[in-house]
Amino acid sequence: MRRRKIDGCPIAGALQLIGDKWTMLVVRDLSAGPKRTTELLEDLHPISSRTLMGRLREMEQDALILRNNYGGLPRRVEYELTERGRRLIPLLDALMKAGQALDCNECEDRKESAGYYCDFCPLLRGDTTTFIEEPPPIREPAPEPIRRPKDDSIVLL
Repeated sequence: MRRRKIDGCPIAGALQLIGDKWTMLVVRDLSAGPKRTTELLEDLHPISSRTLMGRLREMEQDALILRNNYGGLPRRVEYELTERGRRLIPLLDALMKAGQALDCNECEDRKESAGYYCDFCPLLRGDTTTFIEEPPPIREPAPEPIRRPKDDSIVLL
């Protein structure tokens, strides 16, 4: 499923799929397994149901999630990641490590505010190490090329 080309760059194409904050949070919550709409609403607080449903529809059109309608009364619908959607999980790891390196939030902050850790939390996965890695060295700018002095003389042939 390709979207409109911006400039042909794969980064731009990926950003079209995940360009808002809710997409990756839905992927985070579905990475543990299928969830019902009400579970997603609870986990993604303060998202509105209208915003969530719109985002889920777009993700389904982009083949990132699969909507399973089990019918019945009350109606039961679950969402799960497709294989294409699972390809975003390494990006979640990278975002988590970036958040830790930038000292954005702590898992304990969510536990305190929501009462539980998210399903992707490294504390739940047994990874108690925090991301402490030296940032890559800043590349020195390339030396200025040696330029010939300007020659304003006119050559007549």
